[in-house]
Amino acid sequence: MNLEEIKQEVSQLPTEEFRKFSEWFEEFKADQWDKQIEEDILAGRLDAFAEEAMRDFKEGRYTEL
Repeated sequence: MNLEEIKQEVSQLPTEEFRKFSEWFEEFKADQWDKQIEEDILAGRLDAFAEEAMRDFKEGRYTEL
């Protein structure tokens, strides 16, 4: 099944089925995001950001929430 076929199928879902699909897809996207972040962390791609954040914190450049 290609993207256009998927779009066509989704656009024809009854309201309740579309709601269920939407909930599932949002969870799926969140899981994919989590996996990507984990891969980036393990690969060290976020190290520079973490170091900068720690440096800013130590130097008092932060706002309490």
